[in-house]
Amino acid sequence: MRHLLCISTVVLLAISAPVRAEEKPLSGDRIATNNGDLVIHPVNHATFVMQWNGRNVYVDPVGGGKPFADLPKPDLVLVTHIHGDHFDPATLAAIMPAGSQPTIIAPKTVAEKIPLTLIPERLQGKSALRVLANGEKTEVQGIAIEAVPAYNTTPGKEKFHPKGRDNGYVLTVGGKRVYVAGDTEDTPEMRALMGIDVAFLPMNLPYTMSVEKAAEAIRQFRPRIV
Repeated sequence: MRHLLCISTVVLLAISAPVRAEEKPLSGDRIATNNGDLVIHPVNHATFVMQWNGRNVYVDPVGGGKPFADLPKPDLVLVTHIHGDHFDPATLAAIMPAGSQPTIIAPKTVAEKIPLTLIPERLQGKSALRVLANGEKTEVQGIAIEAVPAYNTTPGKEKFHPKGRDNGYVLTVGGKRVYVAGDTEDTPEMRALMGIDVAFLPMNLPYTMSVEKAAEAIRQFRPRIV
């Protein structure tokens, strides 16, 4: 998934976000919120890390432990779907912080493939794995999360990402709404989104959208930053 950065009237401020004493601040784009900056640090393809108010959010972490070796450990992990360029159990194992357990948010098909050894609390009935279906919501450490549909709409492409299986996510972070689309085309649900401050959209043919289709969707739901 390639990302296109289009900054309109938003000013990115260079204010340090609070982090744990043992961690380095992330580098990357900074989005001012009502409680410190949201820092967005790209890793590769669809993988990136966000840091806000001392919390670290990993999105679709893949590629093994090496790309994350110098990054702060996750408090929250979002996985959009089961494809290997978005979900890799070995990478999840590599990034797990010693002595603590991040919350993992995933659709059912991903949750079924996560080894129980990565979720020790699950064995005790205190699961750190939260399964969300399209339309469901949860909150983790002050971050509100809603799972939104991610699927193909073009005839013949439904096999790539069938409707109802995969998630995109809308996060509310310090009053800002961040849309992580996952792998999807420009669905009616995407076009109907409102109040999105930051949007990550896929442009990777033949599996998701062309740049032109992504631009058409952007004109409909009008995120401030893409």
